[in-house]
Amino acid sequence: MSASGAGAGAGPPPSGGTGGLRYPSNKKTIYDRNLNRSKNAELSRAAFAYLFVEMISYAQRRVRGIADLEKRLNTQGYPLGLRLLDLLLHRSPTSTSSPSPQRPTRILPLLQFIAQTLWRHLFSRPADALERSEADAGQYMLFDNEPLVNQYISLPREMSQLNCAAFVAGIIEGVCDGAGFATEGVSAHSVGLEEAGAAGTEGEKKVKPMWPDRTVFLIKFKPEVLEREEILGRSGG
Repeated sequence: MSASGAGAGAGPPPSGGTGGLRYPSNKKTIYDRNLNRSKNAELSRAAFAYLFVEMISYAQRRVRGIADLEKRLNTQGYPLGLRLLDLLLHRSPTSTSSPSPQRPTRILPLLQFIAQTLWRHLFSRPADALERSEADAGQYMLFDNEPLVNQYISLPREMSQLNCAAFVAGIIEGVCDGAGFATEGVSAHSVGLEEAGAAGTEGEKKVKPMWPDRTVFLIKFKPEVLEREEILGRSGG
């Protein structure tokens, strides 16, 4: 993934070219494709696992700790969320009364869009649960019992607290910001083992967690978003 390695043996760019980019013989690039062409296409898990491991290796360079690494993974996912929002809205069915895609204007429809439409696009299934925090009205919790990004990762003991779903948290944050719902941050936390510990023990044997990789994504919206939500709620918008 290193740019220096990719261009080490490359010659000078052809005249009229743009930075050495190669174009197919028909002069068309990926940007010329219909956005609905690959709507139902799926990437093989082997290819995804290889690319994601390389992304983690790239993000791991010169990090100061686990929190720093998760922040970098979050940063990698953020621009993907911005683009996925536009793509999925473009592909969403439209009605005759509203031919253009409708962006969510309330918090709950936005979170349902993330838990259903976004999750199905990324992981071919919806998220497992969506809840609102009882302690903080501006914080919501999205649960995934088996995050795909954690299934092919083997962590050393000193990095056992790392949750690579921070990359997905970045995607969620990008979708929220792109839709106009500013957040104070979206973070991913492993809760599978904690829930098993809270369930107690059976005799002398510890309770085995049903979902050891269960992850909760904490989404905390900024005060201005909550103020707008309250105004729209009063006006019935």
